Amino acid sequence: MENITTRFLIKLLSAISKLSWKALYRCSDMLRFLIFDVFHYRQQVILNNLRNSFPQEKENTIQEIAKKYYQNFTDIIFETIKLRNISKSDLLSRFEAESDLLDHYYEQKRNLVVVAGHLGNWEMLNLFAAVKFRYQMVVVYHQLANQTFDNWFKDVRTQFGTEMVPMQDAFSRAISPRDKPFLFILINDQSPAPQRAYWTTFLNQDTGVFRGVELIARKLNAPVLYMGVLRNNFKRGFYKFYFRLITETPKQEPTNYILQKQISFLEEDIVRQPDNWLWSHKRWKHKRPQVLQRDQQLEVKEKS
Repeated sequence: MENITTRFLIKLLSAISKLSWKALYRCSDMLRFLIFDVFHYRQQVILNNLRNSFPQEKENTIQEIAKKYYQNFTDIIFETIKLRNISKSDLLSRFEAESDLLDHYYEQKRNLVVVAGHLGNWEMLNLFAAVKFRYQMVVVYHQLANQTFDNWFKDVRTQFGTEMVPMQDAFSRAISPRDKPFLFILINDQSPAPQRAYWTTFLNQDTGVFRGVELIARKLNAPVLYMGVLRNNFKRGFYKFYFRLITETPKQEPTNYILQKQISFLEEDIVRQPDNWLWSHKRWKHKRPQVLQRDQQLEVKEKS
């Protein structure tokens, strides 16, 4: 039964991917109404996350942000399905890219570690980057439990040359030799195990951050960039992204400095465009431990 259902859903996804953008967004409107207005999918999670993150905002502002987020959420679902049948020219037309930093480091033949959050359509951005930039794209991802769906989405993600790396293999694959300079890309705003996380304040809340980015950056000793993504507020399915330098010398930075800079940059982007982040994720489900180890805190180095 599961195999029949899976096959049906895969065919449905493939059929949806062939729709026009106009038809696709009609489907998104219908899904938004169904899951948020009828079934109230994670509505309390979303509203509580927003209220805790923006305690200064009035309730009508929180509700307005949530409403915009609901639309963005379903748009991303259908945009991602559409990627199965997207042309390179269509993809390139949907992004504005500020990429001077990438060009600068590519001329030096330097590998880069790029860290980002769940802003905009990160799946579409992955494909755009693979088409647009000379770098080899290496993206860390969480595998899906259903192998058939995982294979379908992996085919989508790798169609223009991106190398996908399962989370559990991130460290070993980061140091693998490649034929040309690479971008090692990690989405780093999930909710890690509290006993191993770096703890800081993010959006007015105690927040744990995965430390893998910092460990990989130190091992490669490669420049670390933050990647921000902004949604076009007037045209659905269009985005702008840019890079900010965190450090060129990871091994010389205080412990957790890289993570703190990344989370600060991410917060700036969320405050600038709050409906553009993944609010339905249970980001703050873990509590800060009463006692933190040294590697769970920001190291403060005395000035010489």
